[in-house]
Amino acid sequence: MNINRTAVAVVLVLAVAAGYGLYRLGLDRGAQTIAAATVAAPATPMPVTAAGTGSDAAKGKKVLYWHDPMVPGQKFDKPGKSPFMDMDLVPVYAEEGGDQGSVAISARMQQNLGVRTAEVTKHALAPTVEAVGTVAYNERDVVVVQARSNGFVERLFVRAVLDPVRQGQPLAELYVPEWVAAQEEYLSVARMANAGALVDGARQRMRLAGMSDAQIQSVATSGKVQARFTVTAPIGGVIAELGAREGMTVAPGAPLFRINGLSTVWVNAEVPESLAAQVRPGSVVEARAPALGGAAFKGKVTAILPEVNPATRTLKMRVELANPAGALVPGMFATVILKPAARVEMLQVPTEAVITTGKRSVVVVAMGDGRFAPVDVEIGMEANGQTEIRKGLEAGQQVVVSGQFLIDSEASLKGITARMGAAP
Repeated sequence: MNINRTAVAVVLVLAVAAGYGLYRLGLDRGAQTIAAATVAAPATPMPVTAAGTGSDAAKGKKVLYWHDPMVPGQKFDKPGKSPFMDMDLVPVYAEEGGDQGSVAISARMQQNLGVRTAEVTKHALAPTVEAVGTVAYNERDVVVVQARSNGFVERLFVRAVLDPVRQGQPLAELYVPEWVAAQEEYLSVARMANAGALVDGARQRMRLAGMSDAQIQSVATSGKVQARFTVTAPIGGVIAELGAREGMTVAPGAPLFRINGLSTVWVNAEVPESLAAQVRPGSVVEARAPALGGAAFKGKVTAILPEVNPATRTLKMRVELANPAGALVPGMFATVILKPAARVEMLQVPTEAVITTGKRSVVVVAMGDGRFAPVDVEIGMEANGQTEIRKGLEAGQQVVVSGQFLIDSEASLKGITARMGAAP
């Protein structure tokens, strides 16, 4: 038993000694490897402190600095291994890095990126405002027919709301007892000789009773009492309100009919708040109603109501349209097209060329020889696929309308500082 314990102890001692020897051997070899690598490898490049630090004799170009393409913001004044990646630093030549706000892209790369350009032009911009609204009665084309004296409705010719009526069409026949006495007095005085003042007084009493001049003249011409009279429509349109029924008694001032004309109608359309400055009262418009097969109706803007809908951020535009045939009726949908007068000439670019980053607007300008640069611009109105440029460009320049974001990606890889999304 003692012999076995002694054997086990010897084995453990030998194992510990062997492990320690291997550990020391590994440390010595690692130190030798590090020392050799230190002697063979060049010193870590230092950040660049001045531009123009060397030249590439093989290419005959002046080297501005070296950088790691994966970390383009860091520049170094000598070649070597990148401290960020396991790769060599890449030189940036004067021809490539002289313009910090541009990037050079070969023609083949432009084709692969799908780069298209358009010219900055200068001409008048006439924006078209299109809005959708509903047809409504013209509230300025309304007539209320009232009873002028106490009486009775003996006969009614219009019996339902929205019945169409023509101007001069009979609406109701009323019996007015108060008119009988006034007419009899007038006829009695009119038969007397030298009763001019009395006749004038009798006429005045008929007016006070509620008779119109036409009714008084009818009594004078016929020489007969007219206890009943017919109420007629003063304008053409539809019956909006009907307050009379056969057999009912009416008092002076009681509304019998309310007639809405249809010779003109309103269209109440919603205009975005951003386009409100382009709409003015008096502007000529054209409206089309889908229910009428797209027939066109001419009109004008009569008012911009001074209230903004907080939910939709729109203003209500009131348009008055001619409706001679009465085809437009309240409740119909209508599309209103407004073409303001052409404004003065201004710089314009295709709207797709403008990139809005939230804080600013940018376009990519083609500078020639395959170079591109992002430029800050101040934009104005938009119309017909064109955007007004108030500041930042000149007429005749070429701007990129397709492939801007891929150009921006290329610029970021090459260390261009004037990034589209960078803060100004």
